[in-house]
Amino acid sequence: MVEDKDMRDDEELDEPEEGGMYEHYKLEVDPGQKLLRVDKYLVNRIDNASRSRIQAAADAGNILVNGESVKSNYKVKPGDEVSIVMDFPRRELKIIPEDIPLNIVYEDDELLVVNKQPGLVVHPGHGNYTGTLVNALAYYYKDLPLFKTTDPRPGLVHRIDKNTSGLMVVAKTERAKIKLAQQFFEKTTKRQYVALVWGNLKEPAGTIEGNIGRSMKDRQIFTVYPEGDHGKHAVTHYKVLEELGYVNLIQCQLETGRTHQIRVHMKYLGHPLFNDDTYGGDQVLRGTTFSKYKQFVHNCFKMLPRQALHAKTLGFVHPVTGEEMLFDSELPDDMIQVIDRWRDYISNRSID
Repeated sequence: MVEDKDMRDDEELDEPEEGGMYEHYKLEVDPGQKLLRVDKYLVNRIDNASRSRIQAAADAGNILVNGESVKSNYKVKPGDEVSIVMDFPRRELKIIPEDIPLNIVYEDDELLVVNKQPGLVVHPGHGNYTGTLVNALAYYYKDLPLFKTTDPRPGLVHRIDKNTSGLMVVAKTERAKIKLAQQFFEKTTKRQYVALVWGNLKEPAGTIEGNIGRSMKDRQIFTVYPEGDHGKHAVTHYKVLEELGYVNLIQCQLETGRTHQIRVHMKYLGHPLFNDDTYGGDQVLRGTTFSKYKQFVHNCFKMLPRQALHAKTLGFVHPVTGEEMLFDSELPDDMIQVIDRWRDYISNRSID
């Protein structure tokens, strides 16, 4: 399990380690992990970490494996406990409860399912310390023990991107959090997304498989590594729902859950998500050269100022009752409006 923290924004204050050192990160290497250099392993697992910074930390004796300092070329193996220690404590992050509206579609004593609106960051992090889903949950559940103001991710067992809308499950108790997290780890949950992508796919249905890891050229984005040990195994199944001229409406089912998985896999396939400004979908990638067509597309961008991606379906086993639970949500208004505009376009090509 990862205590998932940003290297620049450490969160909880620990007691000092032996020798006056403070633990900033602690990770346990997954059972299926292949032998991999510790510097590459940490770069893949920690947000905003550069390989040079990791190597410098190792040279300074700040990278520990099973309590012993190691060099950058040490190869981690399943079960290893990897720590990063510093001679200063982590900055304490206090979660400020905020009265942010939540679209709750289901709730009981153990969990709730929320339909997250686009633009809402899931948890606090660098540059986003307020206005997140966690701030909203801290307000809504201010009397529950799990939702402490010093825990940056209370009840969270998965997340979706800031500008992706859709369904998320949140635990309300520790036992629910453990059992739900196990289902996501074991890939037994059911998650289907709907996306609008550029271009007509060659096949009406298919599977995209390729490791996903941070780009070697730009650490802020992810890319597919079809071969080698870089990145994490990722599988996305897709099906075309509707062809809309120069874009397709598709359904994606996740077999794994990697950061930006659908966005990265569709970019790799040559069909970036419509208006995905991180992976090139915010350009006119298909269509005509007519100015009216270009204006039509840019008007669609304005109507949908984000990547066209919605987490539509979520299924899991209730952590206490054992009941199979399946939730489905309607597409948000901004996606519906743009899809309707494309339907109008293909029925009346005079828009060109």
